[in-house]
Amino acid sequence: MGRSLVRWWTGRSLRLRLTAAAGLVIALGLTGAAVLLAAWLHAGLIRQLDQTAVQRAQVVASALTPGRPSGPLPGSEDGETAIQVVDNAGSVRASSANLEGERRLFSFTPSGLGEPRAHTVHGLPLGQEGTWRTVALTAGRGHGTLTVYVAVPTANVDRSLARLTTGLAVGVPVAVTLLTTVGWLLLGRALRPVDLLRAQAAEITASDPSRRLDVPPAHDELGRLARTLNDLLGRLDAAARQQRQFVADAAHELRSPISSLRAQLDVAIRHSRSTRWAALAPELSAETRRLSRLVDNLVQLARLDAHPTYRHDTLDLDDIVFTEVRRARPEAPHMTIDQSTVGAARVRGDADALARAVRNLLDNAARHARGRIDIRLRVRDGVAEMTVADDGPGIPAPDRDRVFDRFTRLDTARTRDAGGSGLGLAIVHDVITAHGGTVHIEDNSPGARLVVHIPVAD
Repeated sequence: MGRSLVRWWTGRSLRLRLTAAAGLVIALGLTGAAVLLAAWLHAGLIRQLDQTAVQRAQVVASALTPGRPSGPLPGSEDGETAIQVVDNAGSVRASSANLEGERRLFSFTPSGLGEPRAHTVHGLPLGQEGTWRTVALTAGRGHGTLTVYVAVPTANVDRSLARLTTGLAVGVPVAVTLLTTVGWLLLGRALRPVDLLRAQAAEITASDPSRRLDVPPAHDELGRLARTLNDLLGRLDAAARQQRQFVADAAHELRSPISSLRAQLDVAIRHSRSTRWAALAPELSAETRRLSRLVDNLVQLARLDAHPTYRHDTLDLDDIVFTEVRRARPEAPHMTIDQSTVGAARVRGDADALARAVRNLLDNAARHARGRIDIRLRVRDGVAEMTVADDGPGIPAPDRDRVFDRFTRLDTARTRDAGGSGLGLAIVHDVITAHGGTVHIEDNSPGARLVVHIPVAD
């Protein structure tokens, strides 16, 4: 039952829920205020009655002579006020006309000589029901002390309180209804821009991803919401364009080696008798390796885009470098790879991802070096610094940031002819950045030097 009610409530519109919540708060607030008002008015009226009764008791006390009470008691002329004068023995010495012949009706005593004490009494024998506010006041001293009791009916107070209660019982619901209705209208007006934003967002489709929401002129929460949504739409549009470009570039890169393989195989099949397969095999193998590297890099980038959770093991980065150098030597037998300046460095990270980054750095250097690759590793200022330098054509300074973008090719000697796919350095950048490091390119004179910084393990 409770869950069903919660589901029903959460399924209502925001306007309805806010209006209902506001109406509940208004109802509780007005009801509480009405109760406090009634209590305050009742206390004030009772206080006035007590003051009236005390004043009449003082008048009676001042008119009394101990031992010889006078006849008619002052202050009882209205016929509603009840007065009794009682001595120390409890005998009624005098009373108002409406209590003539009655026994003692009041038993409580004053707080002290000359200090009145008020008390509520029910059911005096005066022919009317209700309560009476009674004050006791001591008059005289010693054995001649008399106690004056003055009782004033609370009927007028009760009638005033009843009228107020009736008015509040009618007025509070009316006020709650009016205020809730006003709140409903104001909320509708306030939420109308939100509905407009929602409608505009619903109209944005894949066929028109460049469309943006209208930003309200006011610099308020709605304006900030519209700007934030536009920023989000811009990022989504950029991501979609990047994805489309990535797919197009990947298709183009895959088409090149596949077309080369197919062309060579078609020629060999058409001239099967004269084809020397032994001579064709190295070319086919090179294209196959290139295709394999491209597919491998595409898979790696797809994993990086999925934001994988890397391991944070403590690793010897120098061991990873030595392992990748041993792997690279057979693939580049004509290259001199100098690892003599590789020192010890312990980092925290994922061994497979870091090995992939080092491998791509070595492959990139091997494709462009003329004959020498220098790899260096050292620890400086709490950071492991690794450099991979080649003696190739180098990279112009304006292009050194751009080469880390995917499928980037430069209009220089570093082109597709060297067998690259334009993905290796992009993978290096993503892996190193995910490990809290940085990578940049410097001039090696001649050639390029790629510099990697990774925080060392604690």
